[in-house]
Amino acid sequence: MSALLPPNNPFLSGHEEAESVFLNAWKAGALHHSWLITGVEGIGKATLSYRIARFLLSADENRRQEYTSLNVSENNPAFRLVANGSHPDLKVLERDFIEGDKKKIIKAIRSGEALNDEELQDLKKSSVIKVDEVRTINEFLNKKSFDGNWRIVIVDSADDLNTASANAILKILEEPPAKSLLLLVCHNPNRLLPTIKSRCAKLNLQPLAPDTVASLLRRYAPDLSEAAVTGIAKISSGSIGKALTYAQHDGLALYANLEKLFFAGKNFDLSLALDLSDAAAADENVWDLTVELVLKFLSDYVKGCENVQKVGEAWALTLQILNETTALNMDKRQAMLDIFSTICGAVVDVG
Repeated sequence: MSALLPPNNPFLSGHEEAESVFLNAWKAGALHHSWLITGVEGIGKATLSYRIARFLLSADENRRQEYTSLNVSENNPAFRLVANGSHPDLKVLERDFIEGDKKKIIKAIRSGEALNDEELQDLKKSSVIKVDEVRTINEFLNKKSFDGNWRIVIVDSADDLNTASANAILKILEEPPAKSLLLLVCHNPNRLLPTIKSRCAKLNLQPLAPDTVASLLRRYAPDLSEAAVTGIAKISSGSIGKALTYAQHDGLALYANLEKLFFAGKNFDLSLALDLSDAAAADENVWDLTVELVLKFLSDYVKGCENVQKVGEAWALTLQILNETTALNMDKRQAMLDIFSTICGAVVDVG
C-alpha cells in the first residue's frame, strides 16, 4: 500500500466542484472565516482540508486570478512544512493520545529510539477532543502570522468534540480574529450544534463514484488484481478510505463469506458462523471490519427487499446487540453469533 496520509498527500480526486467553490471564494476576496467539510468517512475530507491549508499558506494574493486549482507543488516550502507538521501558521486539533501512551511517545523522542510499527498501532487515543485542547486555538489565532499570512486551524474531526469543547469552538466561531480560517472536518453534521453549522460555510463532499474509487485503488494499491479492485470498489460505499482498509484486511473475502452465510437460508452454516465470530472476537480490527460489513450488507439488502419492516427490525436488534456489547463488555463471540442468527432469520423470512 502506498497511500499517503492527508498532511502529505498531494492528490485528491472526485471533489473538483468543492475545490472550485473554495478557490472562487478566495479569488473573489469573499472567503468565509470557517468551513464545515462534510461527507462519509474516507472520501477525502481531511485531504481537502490540508490541500486548502497548503494553498492559502503559499498563494500570492496579488495574483489571485492566475490560480486555476488548489494544487501546491511537493517542492514548495509550505508543502514540506505542512507535511512535517511544523508550519507555524497551521494548527491541527484532533484526539490526543491517552496519558500513558503520551508518556511512551515522549520517552521515545527523548531517547532517540522511534517506536516500531507494532508499538505505534497499539497506541490509543482519547475518545474526545477535550475543551482544554480547544482553548489553545485562541492563543494560536491571536499570535501574529509568521509572514503576515493566514492562521489556519484544522479540526479533525468535529465529531470528536464533546459538549464543552463544542461550546468552546462556538465561541471562537462567533468572534474569529482577522485573516484566520477554521476548517472543520465532520462525518455526521446532524450531531453538531446547530449554532456551529450556522456559522460555517459548507462544503459537502459526495461519495466517490465506483470508477473513481477503482482508479485510486490502482494508484495506492497497485498489487491488487483487477478483480479485487472492481469488487472492493463496489462494496466501498464511495469511500477510498474504506476501500484501502478492505484491501489491507481482505474485506472482499469477508464480505463474500457474510453474503454466503446470510443467503444460506434455512441451511444455516454454523461452522462458517463460528469461524467468522471467532475471528472477530479475537482481533479488534477484524471486529470493527466485520461490524462495518454486516451493517453494509443490511443497508444494501434493504434496498431491494419487499419486507423492509423485517429487515429494519433486524437492523435495530443488531445495533442494540452492538451497543450492549460495548457498554456491558459482553462476550463478542456470542454477540456476533446472535447478530448472524438475527440477520439470517430476517433474510429467510423476507426471501
